[in-house]
Amino acid sequence: MNGFRPRLPARSTDRRRLADTLLAVLVPVAASSLALAGLTTWVGTGNAGSPPRVTVTEGRVLLPIAGSAETAAFFRITNEGGSADRLVGVTSPDAPGGVGLARPRMRGGTAAYRAPVGSVEIRAGESLAMSPHGVDLTVTAPAGEWRAGDLVSFTLTFSRSGRVKLPAVVVRPGTVAF
Repeated sequence: MNGFRPRLPARSTDRRRLADTLLAVLVPVAASSLALAGLTTWVGTGNAGSPPRVTVTEGRVLLPIAGSAETAAFFRITNEGGSADRLVGVTSPDAPGGVGLARPRMRGGTAAYRAPVGSVEIRAGESLAMSPHGVDLTVTAPAGEWRAGDLVSFTLTFSRSGRVKLPAVVVRPGTVAF
């Protein structure tokens, strides 16, 4: 009360110093552990390593069947880089009705249809061969303008690699193997 503070025994002071020292050590260790866990997750999800190196080849567009404006296009996408990339969009100035990513689905076990897909991942060191049985592009073609052998221009947009422009050759259905 008159500014008098009782003196703590030496044992209590030693315990307090030990607790302060442990706290000073544990905080950086915990922060380092948290950072290591975050880096491990980053590496595990394919966001570390060398950048993706995407190449797109084998562009083919099926000639639309008479009376139908909708057809399909296929490419082989290879990622030789050290991290994944994602195909996020496709456009074509030669397809005024638009282009969309799609995948086959079944409705009620009896009816097949093409379901839109927002994006497709291409993992590091892997390829995606588009086909009628997997991912492909649904293309709305201009009525009666394409002939077998014509070239149709496409731009594929990847989340990390940017845009890749290339042509696809128009082929008759049944003349190409998948």
